[in-house]
This record gives sequence, C-alpha cells and structure tokens, in this order.
Amino acid sequence: MDLTLSPDDIAFRDEVRAFFADALPEPLRRGQRLNTGFFSEPEIGVAWNRILHARGWIAPAWPVEHGGTGWSLTQRHIFEVESNRAGAPYLQLQGLRMVGPVIMRYGTPAQKAYYLPRILSGDDYWCQGFSEPDAGSDLASLRTRAVRDGDHYVINGSKIWTSHAHHANRMFALVRTAETEKRQAGISFLLIDMDTPGIAVRPIVTMDGAHEVNEVFFTDLRVPVANRVGAENQGWECAKYLLEFERAGGFASGQLRMALDRLHRLARSTGRGNERVLDDPHIAGRMADILCDLDALEFMELGVMSQVDVGQNPGPVASLLKVRSSEIRQSISELATDVVGLEGLRWHAASPLLRNDFDTPLDEELAAAAPIYLSERAHSIFAGSTEIQLTILARSYLEGSEQA
Repeated sequence: MDLTLSPDDIAFRDEVRAFFADALPEPLRRGQRLNTGFFSEPEIGVAWNRILHARGWIAPAWPVEHGGTGWSLTQRHIFEVESNRAGAPYLQLQGLRMVGPVIMRYGTPAQKAYYLPRILSGDDYWCQGFSEPDAGSDLASLRTRAVRDGDHYVINGSKIWTSHAHHANRMFALVRTAETEKRQAGISFLLIDMDTPGIAVRPIVTMDGAHEVNEVFFTDLRVPVANRVGAENQGWECAKYLLEFERAGGFASGQLRMALDRLHRLARSTGRGNERVLDDPHIAGRMADILCDLDALEFMELGVMSQVDVGQNPGPVASLLKVRSSEIRQSISELATDVVGLEGLRWHAASPLLRNDFDTPLDEELAAAAPIYLSERAHSIFAGSTEIQLTILARSYLEGSEQA
C-alpha cells in the first residue's frame, strides 16, 4: 500500500474537512462528546445521517449502483479520519454496515428496491435480533422458532441485548425454521416490522445507567415469507457474511485515535497537587503503549479494507481486528478513569448524559469518563466474544497448516 496522499486526495481531504466545518452543527458535536454508548441517540445520529444523505456521502462503502459514493479506499479512509477528527456523531450502523450489505448480496430485487433507499435516508432505524438468553456467543443454539403458515411465519421466542430496539422500526433476526442435526442448517434470516402485533420490548438499564439494550419478546408474531432474505434454512450464511462486516466494516482506529487525543487533552487539563496528570511517567508510558498498538491496528485495517475494495470478504482477520480494537478501546477508557480519579465517582442522574447541563468542556469530559469505561466493558462480548474470535483464528490457522 502507498500511504502517500496524491494532490487529488489532499484536495478531497480539504473538501471533506470544509464540509464538516460548515455542515456539522455544535449541538450534534456536543451530543457525540456526551455519547457514552456504541451508537448516538436517534435525535443526534439520525439528524447527522440526513445531513450526510443530502450531501450524497452517507454510504462510502456501498456500490455506486446502490447509492454509494464511488470513492477509492484512500478517500474512504480520509473521510472516516476527518469524521472522527470533527467529532461527528456515530451513525446507526445496523442498517448501513450490517443488514444493508446482506440485502445487497442475498436480497430479492423487491427487497433491494424497498429497503436500501430507506436505509440510506434514515427512514428505517434497524436493530439486530441475534442473541438470546441461552444463545449469545453460541449463536447456533438459538431457539426462537418460526413456523410456516401459508404466506407467513408465526414466530415465538425472545431476543436479548438488542441495541436500540426501543427506537427501531425494523429488526433483522435469525430464527429457527427447522430442527436439524447440524444446528446452523435450520436457521433463516428475516426482516421484521417492529410495529407488528406480537412484539414486546423490555428495557435493560446497564451499570453505566444507560438504556441502550433491551429484551424483545415475540408472541405469535406473523412475518410475511416475502421478508425472508435468502433461502429458508440458509440464514446462517447471511449471518456469517453480516458478522464479518460487523467486525471489520470500518476504521475503528480513527475513533480510537480521537478517543486517545481526547484522553491526552484531559490529562493535560487535570492535576494532582501542583502537577498535571500527564506529567506522571506511568500515565505517559501507558499512552505511548496505546499509541503503538493503534498504529499497528490501523495498518491491519487498511489491509483488510484493501481486500474488501476488490470484492473479497474480510475473512478470519476480521476476528483479529475485533479482538484488538476491543482491547485498545478498553485500555483507553480504563486509563481515562485513572486520570479523572475520584471525580469519576460523581453520578449524573439524567440519562443519556447529554440531558445534563455542564458548565465547561472539562466538566463534560469528567462526567463522560466513568460511564464510557463501564459501557465499553461490553466490547469484548458483543459481535462475538473475544474467546469466540480467538477460536475462529486458531481454527483458521490449524486448517491452513494442515493444507500446507
């Protein structure tokens, strides 16, 4: 890979930077600064989605025929770097980076024509119905059952840890449509309208005080067979394809680099006695270690995105990116709590955090540190736990060694 920016790429970077300076309003920047979860609140994220959609920049990774930008890999990287640099809100990625690519690959022409434009515009807000109380990392053991009844499936069961199900109007879900010896062979992939009778959403408030995840219950829920993506009992193939993009669908290093910069500013602004926290050699050394890890992660991401750019799946290396980005993310938030010290124990009653009033930007940083730390404990669990990712990597290595 040639990492030198061409004159055209520099001009593109300047165009993107100018757009963010002009089009990203301060209330949305503040919403992101005080966002302690994986996604922005809809009032923040959807507003930014619509601004990007109006500019034609909402889906850099999509093919042009489906509404993508046609940017090169370098331009996509520049865009994500500048997005994080500007403090842009996190987008709701269940549509753009999860179900969207699945519909493009496995969906019918009618499904593509209906759902893809609504994902781009932000008219549909998606949630992911994969995990169940007894089927998290072992997803193939899911028990939510869909029984064929004419032109519909009748669904009974439940999902758990469903991010933003209380906001979503659509869900993509894995359901069991057959009992087979190989558990993966009896699963189908369905698109569900959340307004359909038979769905109940119950909130789960996590230890950071946020309501981001939920339990979802299905009772005799009727879903049209036309809402199935791919063949019946072949949903596991769709799920594997989706999870590869969930684990390696973007440049996590950009977000993490901005989080580390934010931590650096916080350490410069806080003190212990007459010294800045940043002057503590132990703190500075930990920051340096994280920065080295970030550089390595970014090079891995660029390699994977080069494969995706020529039509290849990320493959098992997506699991490596998932593990390392989770570990680095948690290292940053753990160090942030050490920097803020006892101030991290202060509790802010209003949730989400942006509902609170703060006097200064430093007060915002102090308030966000501990909730972010608590929230990010989950990064080594969701989208496939670290243990599962290491198993995938080990199996891939052993299979490759046997073939060699």
